[in-house]
Amino acid sequence: MAWVTGSSRGIGAEIARAFAREGASVALHGRDEAALAEVERQIRAEGGTAVSVAGDLGHSETLDRMRVRIESALGPIGILVANAGGNASPPGPAEAIDEAGWRATVDGNLTATFLTVRCVLPGMKQRRRGVVITMSSAAARRANGISPLAYAAAKAGIEIFTRHLAVQVGPWNIRANCIAPETILTERNLQRIPAAQQAQLVDAHPLKRLGTPADVAHAALYLAAEDSAWVSGIVLDVAGGAVMVP
Repeated sequence: MAWVTGSSRGIGAEIARAFAREGASVALHGRDEAALAEVERQIRAEGGTAVSVAGDLGHSETLDRMRVRIESALGPIGILVANAGGNASPPGPAEAIDEAGWRATVDGNLTATFLTVRCVLPGMKQRRRGVVITMSSAAARRANGISPLAYAAAKAGIEIFTRHLAVQVGPWNIRANCIAPETILTERNLQRIPAAQQAQLVDAHPLKRLGTPADVAHAALYLAAEDSAWVSGIVLDVAGGAVMVP
């Protein structure tokens, strides 16, 4: 059973649909209940099994309630895809970053990932089995003067957290890995990024196209599958060759 946070749309929704197509029961999560219901309907229409939970990942009590509801409906959480995140702090010089935006961005990415992972770990350890997949970004993989600094820092923190986590939980047969996408043409990005800018971004990639949510979903499927049974503690760049970190 897989829990995919931030799965009401975009990358998370595609990961959830991909897991369901492979036969996993899927727990969806988000704040937009109408969007969640639509993803759940799509999964059920294809013969899959899904339930939806809505709530703020920044509160342990809310997370515990969601976990109990999920496991009551679908059974133990064997796979966690901690995908939920966002950016509340636009690009700009460090001295111009608003403190509230910084805190909201760090909490919405790094802290939410930590709290979600912490929520499911006791059960995984008890069962001596589990997969944790976290979500970083190309913004954390290379220095870039136009990247949102708070977002990049939060995502870099997720990478370090995931690597240390992999060392801690490995003795319980739990694997932890991270995915770092570059520009992904989600529904929102298709609307937000003008066609001319999309063309410029394509030119920055050795593989001359931008990524799709399916590209990230395929990476998540690999990291969750037995095909990657001896893979833990990595950051997998899904970036069309635009990010190459030694």
